[in-house]
Amino acid sequence: MTLIKSISGIRGTIGGKPGDNLTPVDAVKFASAYGTWLKGYANKEKLTVVIGRDARISGPMIHNLVVNTLIGLGIDVVDLGLSTTPTVEVAVPLEQADGGIILTASHNPKQWNALKLLNEKGEFLSGAEGAKILEIAEKEAFNFADVDSLGEVTSNDAFMDIHIDEVLELPLVDADLVKKAGFKVVVDGVNSSGGIIIPKLLEQMGVEVVKLYCEPNGHFPHNPEPLKEHLGDICELVVKEKAHFGIVVDPDVDRLAFISDDGEMFGEEYTLVAVADYVLSKTPGNTVSNMSSSRALRDITQKHGGSYQASAVGEVNVVELMKKTNAIIGGEGNGGIIYPELHYGRDSLVGVALFLTYLAGQNMTVSQLRASYPQYYMSKNKIELTPQIDVDAILEGMADKYKNEEISTIDGVKIDFAEEWVHLRKSNTEPIIRIYTEAQTQEKADALAVRIIDEIKAVAGI
Repeated sequence: MTLIKSISGIRGTIGGKPGDNLTPVDAVKFASAYGTWLKGYANKEKLTVVIGRDARISGPMIHNLVVNTLIGLGIDVVDLGLSTTPTVEVAVPLEQADGGIILTASHNPKQWNALKLLNEKGEFLSGAEGAKILEIAEKEAFNFADVDSLGEVTSNDAFMDIHIDEVLELPLVDADLVKKAGFKVVVDGVNSSGGIIIPKLLEQMGVEVVKLYCEPNGHFPHNPEPLKEHLGDICELVVKEKAHFGIVVDPDVDRLAFISDDGEMFGEEYTLVAVADYVLSKTPGNTVSNMSSSRALRDITQKHGGSYQASAVGEVNVVELMKKTNAIIGGEGNGGIIYPELHYGRDSLVGVALFLTYLAGQNMTVSQLRASYPQYYMSKNKIELTPQIDVDAILEGMADKYKNEEISTIDGVKIDFAEEWVHLRKSNTEPIIRIYTEAQTQEKADALAVRIIDEIKAVAGI
């Protein structure tokens, strides 16, 4: 089955049978459930929902189904059309809307799409709220509006520009300083909406832009997850163009990776580390990332006199802990920057603008900046799940095997050794077990991963 219902939204592959995949029937069903839940949650006569989508091929079809379902429930829609996840998050409170839906499967390949659901603050719903929506969907407890009470659609394609303006107005973003630095940057927009918004932001900051895969046609030229093995083209182009660095985003622009001037990966994990280093140098405070993220953020936070904490995986969990600890910056090691000064959501635009400002004030190259940070190396692996695999039993078995080490079971099982760690968890977004390891060399991280995978297979009998 490739229909996944979780706190990350409703996600599935296009086509196939209702209930097994993300079919038109499922899109209508879950949009109906969200709209029905929102009516009870907002407790208002007339509701408004902001909707935007990434450029994937199935986007217009899913978009039309969801918009018209909300209209059928009597809900007004502000339609942003082609947009980004952080742009919709910014738009919801600016429009004083009651919620938002982003139609994107984020870093998943082109056959996937999803409904990401937001509250009136433009933030992801809690696990409890998501559970209520799934319950409504299961019961199909919908009550549609009569003909005189149908919702209305207002189109607004200005929000990508508004989002850029909001980012440029942040106190720690200095476009004039960046302009003086005379940067040249290559952008890989994976043929989605990042190909529009990131170059626009850079141009407004006085950066010379070299575009790669910036046509928003949904035909992803490589796997859209911004990992090293998918990014050979931009790594080559950064060197060929003698650019200062490269920028890669995923299709909905909430994950950000940099390519150093030497064509090497800056490291997705280090996106947050570098941006946090800058923010903490100007405004000391606390940080949060999830427990699958690098220890380097902890080291940088402590260097600036702050306190670091790790949350369960999932943006909603990071945000919850950030609010609890008054963190001034946080995010996820997959290149997701959350800067509450603008909004509580992963935002590549915020990350790009803060990174450029930081770099413009440093007398060093991007590769030199990367070398200045604590050196940790991660290995990210996965095991495909079949119905026969009992994930809970595997995780319990591994926790028991390493019970004498420092163990957290907040989210799967994380085993902290003195100089390395491993985190095992069932994915929220794919039918897999994720196995993340980190150590002080790549060889050690890879070796730990191989050892743990072998042990999992022994425990599972696979």
